[in-house]
Amino acid sequence: MDRVTRLASQKAVVVFSKSSCGMSHAVTRLLRELGVDARVVELDEEPAGADMENALAGMLLAGTATNGGRGRGVVVPTVFIGGRLVGSTDRVMSLHVAGGLVPLLRDAGALWV
Repeated sequence: MDRVTRLASQKAVVVFSKSSCGMSHAVTRLLRELGVDARVVELDEEPAGADMENALAGMLLAGTATNGGRGRGVVVPTVFIGGRLVGSTDRVMSLHVAGGLVPLLRDAGALWV
């Protein structure tokens, strides 16, 4: 969990992803289209990816963030903004639709507009 926390705090927006996950691609594309330069950590390409995935699963279960009602085994994408756990695809998209994502990104220093 230390590695996840450290990586999540190194940039304004960090997405933990898997290179084969379509939802991860959708979230990173949304962020890119908004003008965010997110750090994307591909868990399937990281030597400690399995350990980080387990840590993320625990964080999602312990926090108020959601992984879309999916089982514990599905933890990507997991998005951190300003070093804080936001959640998975459904949470990011819900924030965006409700108008809350851009202000959150602005407050974290990920957007200047």
